[in-house]
This record gives sequence, C-alpha cells and structure tokens, in this order.
Amino acid sequence: MASFVAVYDACVLYPAPLRDLLLRLALTDLFRARWSERIHEEWMRSVLKDRPDLNAQQLQRTRELMDISAPDCLVTGYEDLIDHLHLPDPDDRHVLAAAIRCQAGVIVTYNLRDYPPAALASHGIEAQHPDDFVSHLQDLAPPAVCAAVRGQRQALKNPPRSVRELLDTFLSLGLAATVARLESMQELL
Repeated sequence: MASFVAVYDACVLYPAPLRDLLLRLALTDLFRARWSERIHEEWMRSVLKDRPDLNAQQLQRTRELMDISAPDCLVTGYEDLIDHLHLPDPDDRHVLAAAIRCQAGVIVTYNLRDYPPAALASHGIEAQHPDDFVSHLQDLAPPAVCAAVRGQRQALKNPPRSVRELLDTFLSLGLAATVARLESMQELL
C-alpha cells in the first residue's frame, strides 16, 4: 500500500466527475486517499442544496460506495486538534486537523487561499489544486492515470461520453494541465 496520503476537501468531492476521477485514481495505489465523516457531510449538503433532483438516500449510497472503495479512507480522532489550528476560514480547520491526524502530505482542494502555505508548512502539508494533484500523478505513472480516465469514460453509460466530451468536462472543472497531457495520450483513453 502506498505511503503518501492525500486528504480530499469537500469542494473536490462535490462535482461528480471530479469525485469519480479522484476515486479511480485512489485505486491506482499511487497514494492513499482519505476524508472524514465531516467532509462527507459538507460535500453532500452542498450537492443537496444545488441539486433538488437528488435526495439524501442517493448521496448516502455514493458515500457508502466511496468508503468501501478506498481502504482505510475515513479519518477519525482529529477533533481535539481543531481548536488549536488557525486558518483564514475557521470552518476549514477540520480538514487540516484530519490531514494532520492521518499524516497527509497534501490536501486536494480548489480553495487554496483557505490553506495558506505558512499555516500548513509546520505540519508538512501542502494544499494542491486538483489539476496540480492529477498532473503530479501523471508525472509518476501516466499509464495508471490514463487507465483511471479510460475506466471512468467506459463506465459512463447514460449518456455515454466520448473521450473529447470527458476531457471537456475536466476542462470545465479547471483541469487544464491534466487535459493538455491527456490529449497527447488519447489513444489510451
């Protein structure tokens, strides 16, 4: 099992296509993906607020499948750290506390300004945009990343997606560097 640990912030679990990609990448064994019950609650609350066509039971099933798919993914026992942490948004302290508790090297988040390097450095943690995170994985193991993307595309049945359509979805999620690299390997997708 990989020793490098990445904590997924709720904002990267909110968009289903990115959540799917990040979970498939976690199965590559290039790193260990972690999150907490509180992170689950946060992304689920946001989805339910924005998507009235979905219900809590559907998201609960997604949550259960996530937890089953990534071994040892749930971080617990971090709550005592929260009050001792200082971040621009106090509501993000639970994510940093979880990252500290599980000895993560990175928090994958869109909200980089909420995790300033000075606040994370003493804990040996870095905040990374999902595009940077996936790009680093592409540096480490291009075939594994391509296989994850191919698996994601092949699983999309209703409606099916072409390679271009999936790449365009990733572009809309801010994964420009990732897409640029994937475009040069389309035959593997």
